[in-house]
Amino acid sequence: MAATHPPVVIITGASSGVGLWAAKALATRGWHVVMACRDLAKAAAAADNIGIPAASRTLLGIDLGSLASVRGFVAAFQATGLGLDALVCNAAVYLPRLTVPQRSPEGYEISVATNYFGHFLLANLLLPVLEKAAAPRLVTLGTVTANSEEFGGKVPIPAPADLGDLAGLAAGFRDPVAMIDGQKFKPGKAYKDSKLCTMIMSRELHRRFHADTGIIFSTLYPGCVADTPLFRHAPAAFRRIFPWFQKNITKGYVSQPLAGERVADVVADPRFTESGVHWSWGNRQKAGREAFAQPLSARANDQGRAARLWDLTAGLTGL
Repeated sequence: MAATHPPVVIITGASSGVGLWAAKALATRGWHVVMACRDLAKAAAAADNIGIPAASRTLLGIDLGSLASVRGFVAAFQATGLGLDALVCNAAVYLPRLTVPQRSPEGYEISVATNYFGHFLLANLLLPVLEKAAAPRLVTLGTVTANSEEFGGKVPIPAPADLGDLAGLAAGFRDPVAMIDGQKFKPGKAYKDSKLCTMIMSRELHRRFHADTGIIFSTLYPGCVADTPLFRHAPAAFRRIFPWFQKNITKGYVSQPLAGERVADVVADPRFTESGVHWSWGNRQKAGREAFAQPLSARANDQGRAARLWDLTAGLTGL
């Protein structure tokens, strides 16, 4: 009888937060998890701490802010000989206190370089591997703050996500340009813009590749994980108040373990086999609520704009 192997998932940013707990949830369900992280020692310690068995994980280094590192990761993954059943684009940086932009090795603003460019290149390079799986899925973590169809996406602090006419990308996105719309640098908005781009990316992947490859492309917002390490660079007062506010006022709070389970559901559960969907459990959490397909804004669904964003990004990432 032929040996059977567990399904394999790559999760970026799996050393902490939602990515770590998604790795735990999938390992518990019998998956082999490739933890794609910058700090492998931190990832190993975190995995040990929450009980992800060593036999259920492979640790590979990646810095999504470096296009060279992304390419190196893909080569290292292919050298393992593992198949690939799912890719989870989870890692993100949020640097709201910057006064001047940080730059990637290629010279791009670091939030967009890490959260969007790195995942765009990674997803495209892994598509030929992923499409060989029996039931492949590519899952991207979105956010309510980048979807103007929802209240959280309308909050004007520092500004809602808005890509404008992509003037910053068209101009080459290097110094002095730091915003996708070509406007003045706002670090919080740079984060929102980058996450909006990843959500548009998933829809464009669906339009371009789902019919031919069978890959299920989806995004999700698991709820407000208000105490995730994503906010470690926010002011201390914010880190104290925000979780309390989400738990007691908005009722939007979701724990890291629950968010990880929700990611695992979208990766592995047969309820989530529709491609081109943004899954949500709502802004106000209710016990027993099932996930539903949350509409994205009209601008996020503009196919002509999405195609131009794709083409500009492909050029900037060397795809």
